[in-house]
Amino acid sequence: MTADTTPAKRAPAPLGRSFSLFWAGQTVSLVGDKVTVFVVPTLMIFVLHASALQVGVVAMAQYLGIPLLGPVAGVLVDRWDKRRTMLVCDLVRLAAVAAIPLAHALGALSTPLLFGCVAVISGATIFFNVGYLVAVPAVVPEDGMVRAYSRLEGSGSVAEVAGPSVAAALYSALGVAALLVDAASYLVSAACFRRMRPWGERTVEEGSIRERLTRGFRLNWADPVLRRVVLAAVVLNCGGPVYVTVLPVLAYRGLGVQVGVFGAAMSVAALGALLGAVVAPRLSRRFGLGRTMAWSLLLHCLVGLGVLAAPALPPGPVIAVTMGCYGFFMSCINVCSAPVRQSRMSARNQGVMHAAFRTVTWGVIPLAALVGGLAVSLLTGPLGVLDAARLTMAAGTLLAACSFVPALGLQPLLDTAERTKGTAAVPAEAVPAEAVPAEAVPAEEPT
Repeated sequence: MTADTTPAKRAPAPLGRSFSLFWAGQTVSLVGDKVTVFVVPTLMIFVLHASALQVGVVAMAQYLGIPLLGPVAGVLVDRWDKRRTMLVCDLVRLAAVAAIPLAHALGALSTPLLFGCVAVISGATIFFNVGYLVAVPAVVPEDGMVRAYSRLEGSGSVAEVAGPSVAAALYSALGVAALLVDAASYLVSAACFRRMRPWGERTVEEGSIRERLTRGFRLNWADPVLRRVVLAAVVLNCGGPVYVTVLPVLAYRGLGVQVGVFGAAMSVAALGALLGAVVAPRLSRRFGLGRTMAWSLLLHCLVGLGVLAAPALPPGPVIAVTMGCYGFFMSCINVCSAPVRQSRMSARNQGVMHAAFRTVTWGVIPLAALVGGLAVSLLTGPLGVLDAARLTMAAGTLLAACSFVPALGLQPLLDTAERTKGTAAVPAEAVPAEAVPAEAVPAEEPT
């Protein structure tokens, strides 16, 4: 008899109590967020009878805080208690969301008020997201990063699946008061943060805020990996928001889809995003993070053209299938991109680096959303709302597809960095910008 010498497979190490609380709070909050994302444009179209341009203006407010507050947020969050910052952000967003149904009950609801509430939510979210990106590597062991992001992306996908149907049902039953569900979800998230241990060191370096901000931008650009990330993200975010902003106008006004049908279609569509979150880690292991990300970028954009099949085919199923594929590849991008960028950053400067990245790459989104609404408004006269929306969405998604170009060379650079781990894998901020070769290593992330 011989003993079995086959080494037993070790189970992955647990991600820890702090991550479990973080994950639980974000899962609940994400479902609530989908209620607001669904209800606000629906409310504008059916209650305020807003134009496509007005819908675009409020969509712009959702991202307006990024170019205005993004750089400062990174510097300040570095200096603050990360857990407490995120908790306060949740409470601010709770108040801003709850103000919308309150204003409606008082007969004071208007497009400017919606713009203001959405802008406040956007501002608080900027600070929250900087802490979010620092929190994951701070509470999760390095070998659990992809699993952690996969779970978080899975929660986002579950929210995508449940959110629109829940939102449509709540809106049908409660009207504007459905937004109180999102307000309650922020309370749950804040309670989870309250029970977590503090994470992340407060970093107060010498130099002015301007110098710290300049360093954040310089570090993102000096490293060829992060530079490719920035370029791909900017291109993607110039076209993608046009597509997403116009979708409710196309569905409700162009195709005559009912609220319940649109909600159900978006929920069915989100199953694709959930599948993407599950499959992405396997794809990245087989093909590499960079290659998976690059092709996901291209396919994410091109499958969006499937929406043009309506009204020749039934609009509900067309939206569901198209957006399902759209979400699948978006999940693949998100799961792959965060670990790539985290590998280039030390904890010390993650706040300013993430903030600078978001400021540049998300700073174009407000303009893109406004352009989408404006284009439909201008084209509706000569073309009609259906063809105006279809043309605008096609143009936006084809522009976004060009993000594939800067991502193409990512995998070879990642392979080079892996082979020369002792030198090239040193996080970018550890190397003076002047010492980094102009073309040396890889990058990518657009969301």
